[in-house]
Amino acid sequence: MVAPKKGKNASAQSKPGRSLALILIAIVALTGGMFASGHTTPRLGIDLAGGTSITLRAVPEAGQESAINKTNMDTAVEIMNRRVNGLGVSEAEVQTQGDRNIIVNIPKGTNSKEARQQVGTTAKLYFRPVLATELSGANATGSPSPSEAGGATDKATDKATDKATDGDKATDGDKATDGDKASGTPSDSASASATSQGRAASDALKADPSPSAKSSDGAAPSPSASAPGDDAAAKLQQQYAALDCTDQGARAKAGKGAKPDEQTVACGQNSQGQWQKYILGPAAVDGTEVDEAKAVYNTQTAAGWTVTMKFTDKGSKKFADITGKLAQNQSPQNQFAIVLDNEVVSDPYVSQALTGGNAEISGSFDQEEAQSLANMLSYGALPLTFKEDSVTTVTAALGGEQLHAGLIAGAIGLALVVLYLLFYYRGLSFIAVCSLLVSAGLTYVIMALLGPTIGFALNLPAVCGAIVAIGITADSFIVYFERVRDEIREGRTLRPAVERAWPRARRTILVSDFVSFLAAAVLFIVTVGKVQGFAFTLGLTTLLDVVVVFLFTKPLLTLMARRKFFSSGHKWSGLDPKALGAKPPLRRTRRPSRPAAGPVDPKEA
Repeated sequence: MVAPKKGKNASAQSKPGRSLALILIAIVALTGGMFASGHTTPRLGIDLAGGTSITLRAVPEAGQESAINKTNMDTAVEIMNRRVNGLGVSEAEVQTQGDRNIIVNIPKGTNSKEARQQVGTTAKLYFRPVLATELSGANATGSPSPSEAGGATDKATDKATDKATDGDKATDGDKATDGDKASGTPSDSASASATSQGRAASDALKADPSPSAKSSDGAAPSPSASAPGDDAAAKLQQQYAALDCTDQGARAKAGKGAKPDEQTVACGQNSQGQWQKYILGPAAVDGTEVDEAKAVYNTQTAAGWTVTMKFTDKGSKKFADITGKLAQNQSPQNQFAIVLDNEVVSDPYVSQALTGGNAEISGSFDQEEAQSLANMLSYGALPLTFKEDSVTTVTAALGGEQLHAGLIAGAIGLALVVLYLLFYYRGLSFIAVCSLLVSAGLTYVIMALLGPTIGFALNLPAVCGAIVAIGITADSFIVYFERVRDEIREGRTLRPAVERAWPRARRTILVSDFVSFLAAAVLFIVTVGKVQGFAFTLGLTTLLDVVVVFLFTKPLLTLMARRKFFSSGHKWSGLDPKALGAKPPLRRTRRPSRPAAGPVDPKEA
């Protein structure tokens, strides 16, 4: 009998419990994390849970083919995410597909028709003057007059204090603190009753601070200039008074259908997370007239992260005109609202006309906030439209049927593998089945954890990938078992055979799993959409196969080799030497001893 070599193999043979304890600790930790997270089932994709999947294709304007690039597509994804969230959708997915497609997956319970209208419409960005604003919802204090609205809200000292300055030249006066600039001087109407406040706001609606309403002396237009009808003003005031921006449905309807040259109401959120409602004047500058917007860190002043804007020639003239008029007013009428999809994303104030074609918005931005605002400003000038390529709606019932069918297919595949193992490997099938159960348990727990962490959703192709993985995992066990049986055929007993077979089996398993993982990785990179789910699951289960074989299958077989049922070669163990056609046991042959040295007899010589 060949004794195992001392050293690494002997140590691994004598202490297989360490590996088993390690994988047991990992299983317990992952399972505990799954229950602690509250997500005890994998997140299901649209094709299994039901919902709507919309494929949009980017179409550039004539001569703007270069507009289809990663930056613009990522910006479009961000805007569409905002739109989907505005519908009150949870767990929706918006992602790029290839270089010019966007996939929007919206789970069940959402109005698919409204969702298609929202994500398929080109975003509209406008710069509108602020006429009145106040907190909305539980913290609202009534309808303030335009002169006091800025001082009556947190907006004046928070998000509304964002300041627009000339990007080329800023005077010392422009560098005054935001709080001082935004608060303004309250007028005598600050202590007026709600009735007088409402009347003041109604009067303000008659002012038209658009670039076209310009007096001969350059002063701000009077309230009678370009005044809309009293009925329209009264209706808008009623909308403003009734608007509750804390209500998601009300936010979605606010300002809907308003034309660019009309006054409107809108909602926005300040940096404290409070909702604010606005009365806005006609659009003064169109978002398409923003030539470029960037988030930059201002090292020359203490402004920190700022957003710079560069306008087209036409936009520069309009922006200089409107900022010149707004600078003559008190807060909040010295602010302009940047409105995207009828929602105010920023409302900086101005203290002078910005005539250089460049502007800078500063405030208490961090990098992420500045980049987000810059992206939104850029989207207003994005020379792209999106066309629907396909819309797939899956009912929850159909998704449930597909999931049920996938689980049945997986159960059938697993049952066939187990039957084959029982028929061919007999007792060894116990080790294989235990290994398959450990692999399945790890796969389930990890998929459940990946849902809330990275947004992984189990779709039908992913289920197919898990079914294919059953065969890959079983193949690794078969490779090892056959190596062990080859050693027994060579005449070795079980315990040495287990250790001698492992290095060769390990090499084969690693090469096979590497090829499978490489194929899954390439498939994940070059494909998009649901096929990526198949590739991801296949890659994940391939990695888990390596972990299970090294930390569970090999140590368990080492322990089982010490049991009499296996070591004696029982006919039901799957390791019967006689059934395997083993050679006689290998034994060391003793060399004949040499005679002791002594004088040589001449006759014998």
